[in-house]
This record gives sequence, C-alpha cells and structure tokens, in this order.
Amino acid sequence: MTEEAKKSEPDNSTVMAALAYIGPLVIVSYIVAKDTPFVKFHIKQGLVLLVIEVALWFLGGMLWAFIPFMGLINLVVLVFAIMGIINAVNKKEQELPLVGSFAKHFNF
Repeated sequence: MTEEAKKSEPDNSTVMAALAYIGPLVIVSYIVAKDTPFVKFHIKQGLVLLVIEVALWFLGGMLWAFIPFMGLINLVVLVFAIMGIINAVNKKEQELPLVGSFAKHFNF
C-alpha cells in the first residue's frame, strides 16, 4: 500500500475508543483495535464500567434492599460512560473520576 493510500484510509481508533464505553460492545473494540494504545486505554476504562454494571446486576438479584441504590449507581456509571465517550471523541486519554485508577489492573 502506498503512503498516499494509507493517509486516505479512515482512522477508526476514535470510534473504537468511544464504542468501548457502551457496555458489552467493549468486546468489539477489543477484537478490532486492542493493539492501539489510545483504544486500549479506553477499553480498560470501559471494562471497569462493565464490571460495575454486572456486579450491580448480581447484587440487585440477590439483595432486594440494594435496589433503591442501584438506580443512583447506574446513573453515575452512565455519566462516567458519557464522560469517557466525550474524552474518546476529543482524543484525550483522561482517567475517569473514581474508577479510572482501577483500569490499570487490566493487563492485556
């Protein structure tokens, strides 16, 4: 492929980074662009949010008293996902508040 053809090829890293914050679609980002450092950063943060969502789902199923708090925590996770998408679209590698530091524990 010539240099000119490579330059005209669309860069999907922004789309893949934003997609990483949409729940299970993080798998698509991982499969398509896990070798891109920018996308990998956002995949790790998206995985943290997904783990939180799955944990809430299990806790809500087992502990009925926890259900009133689930709505608030789900809202916070949604706000963090929107913040992550905005960072990805703006091509920033900025950690999300509270959960961004946990992303460093994913090694792949």
